[in-house]
Amino acid sequence: MSNVLVMGATGKAGRHVVAQLRNLGHPVRPVSRSSPIRFDWADRSTWQPALTGVDTVYLNVWGVVGTADPAEFTELAVKSGVRRIVALSGRSDDGEDYLLQTPYGPWAQAVLDGERAARGSGAEWTIVRPCWFAQTFEEDPKLSEVRSGEVATPAGSGTVPFVDALDIAAVAVAALVEDGHQGETYEVSGPRAMTFADAVAEIAKATGREIKHVPVAASEYVHRLIDRGYDRASAEMQAGPFEWLHRGRTGFLSNGVQRALGREPADFADYAQRAAAAGAWSAQ
Repeated sequence: MSNVLVMGATGKAGRHVVAQLRNLGHPVRPVSRSSPIRFDWADRSTWQPALTGVDTVYLNVWGVVGTADPAEFTELAVKSGVRRIVALSGRSDDGEDYLLQTPYGPWAQAVLDGERAARGSGAEWTIVRPCWFAQTFEEDPKLSEVRSGEVATPAGSGTVPFVDALDIAAVAVAALVEDGHQGETYEVSGPRAMTFADAVAEIAKATGREIKHVPVAASEYVHRLIDRGYDRASAEMQAGPFEWLHRGRTGFLSNGVQRALGREPADFADYAQRAAAAGAWSAQ
């Protein structure tokens, strides 16, 4: 029975990793900067208490962003008795190397460092590389836009096979607690490529509301976000990934869910129906 440290335990995928592990009966230590056993990449004094007594780690490095070297953490993890590491990464947006090609700046470098740290740790390792989360529509700025009835994107006709965070978590959990996934890199996507307009139409259908998609230029998108209170750097970071959709670099399908779980990934329509029923887009 694995005793699992789950980093980023309150995140879009992490919270589902925690829930699925608990449903399987595995002891779980969920950590974040506000958890009872606190973990903060910028505070190395929190690392050892988080690692004590665990043998498996779900490694989420998206919070590193220049504050620490993930290899330093994985070295400490192995010295503390960790035998298996599953690292959350990101899928290639152009069929080549996501980590070198995307416009995410320091976040891309952090994820690249996390992959290297897992592979070089000496522990059994698996990499999980998801594409765009379906749950993008459950957090701002898209959440507020869906609720307002108008979703603007500078994506053009670009497509993406949105993947459900439940599937991402299921792949990670399989790698955390089952044998046979070691040394694998699972790129995961949903089953069909969709435009943002397609996704908005599915959400409108699921909610029974009129919600329209408005195509805008990247510069206008940035200005819209600034008008809503984002600083320019944050607005430009939000806009950057859409450039890859606009170029048509994101629509290819990946088979990581099938390889890891032996089943097809959930369709975006199923996700939208579930999220709508749970009140994700209800007016606040």
